[in-house]
Amino acid sequence: MSQARLRTARLDLVPLTDEHLPLEVELDSDPEVLRYLWPRARTADEVRLAHQRRLARARPVDGLGVWMGFARDSFIGMWMLQPPRGTSEPQVPGEAELGYRLLLRYWRQGFAREGSLELMRHGFEELGLDRIFAQTMAVNEPSRATMASVGMHFARSFVEHYEEALPGTEHGEVEYELRREEWLAR
Repeated sequence: MSQARLRTARLDLVPLTDEHLPLEVELDSDPEVLRYLWPRARTADEVRLAHQRRLARARPVDGLGVWMGFARDSFIGMWMLQPPRGTSEPQVPGEAELGYRLLLRYWRQGFAREGSLELMRHGFEELGLDRIFAQTMAVNEPSRATMASVGMHFARSFVEHYEEALPGTEHGEVEYELRREEWLAR
């Protein structure tokens, strides 16, 4: 199974390709969009490197990856359902990390929730995942609210170490999760 194209009532979620690089540059050039992810807007060269990493992270697990979201041909943002990585995300078969990043003009319109629910449906019902989790800075209340709105619950807090600390990192990180049996019981 390759990465599927997904649809919701308002979103067309298209698997990430090299053709989407200019949209990633647009998304990552806004420091407010990256406020809880990166200490500043990214340069085009940094986005190119991030693009290659995003594509590479999806290859080991069939069906996982990054999707670019469109509503009536307007680019909305990026959704990710990818294998765990790094020290705070041990590689566990059957688990995936959910993420999302939207252009500022589409915040607070329900798009993050809508796309996330579709990726969770895809992960649990089509890919047979056991657990989907999401992580963010403890101070990122909007993202935490989105995680809760899709049925995820608080799993743990932890401390992440950054080369360039972001404002609020002193409060740590949080992880929310949902397990397959909880999704199916909804």
